[in-house]
Amino acid sequence: MPPDGSKYQIRHCLQPTCRFRFHAPIGINRVENCPKCGSPTQIVPIPFPDYRQNPVSTIPTKKVEVLLDNIRSAYNIGSILRTADGAGVSHVYFCGISPTPDQPKVMKTSLGAEATINWSQHWNALDVIKDCRKKGMFLCALEGGTNSRSLFDSDFFPQENALLLIIGNEVTGIDPEILGICNQIFWIPMNGTKRSLNVTVAFGIAVYFLSMFPGYQSK
Repeated sequence: MPPDGSKYQIRHCLQPTCRFRFHAPIGINRVENCPKCGSPTQIVPIPFPDYRQNPVSTIPTKKVEVLLDNIRSAYNIGSILRTADGAGVSHVYFCGISPTPDQPKVMKTSLGAEATINWSQHWNALDVIKDCRKKGMFLCALEGGTNSRSLFDSDFFPQENALLLIIGNEVTGIDPEILGICNQIFWIPMNGTKRSLNVTVAFGIAVYFLSMFPGYQSK
């Protein structure tokens, strides 16, 4: 049994012209012959018994909340929830058409994070953002455009304020009126031919940078 208690092992095909390396189940449904060529396989020993144990967590000391403005895909929502849980996000606002964590398609990719994240549903994102601004939160939006700065120009983040990270629709982006009242708009630099990332990938980069970056956290 692997150290993480899973029901799978790594096997390696012994046929020199194949050498297929794959994960195989342990137990009654175990796979002993190569599914690619049918040759015998051998179990690959795991060199480090604790290879899948988590290191000591780095808990963010800064309060970060997230607002999802009309995200379309339930699968994207689930992935965002899982990442938000890992980054220590304190609350997620589901606004407009954004699917909520109690929907089955969200649960498929959130993998239990829907039960650990504090969240609320709101039909009007602008109302929520105005309320957060009254509470003194620093409002930042992940969006491109002429008024946007690189995420990694970290000097614009305050030390004392809690932060609201706003993520917009996969196609149309964030409501322009919302962008108009944000303290800062930022984007993630792109070095290839594409001009944007999948919303879940972009969110992951942004939320970890904002919640873990030492210059941003409270002292």
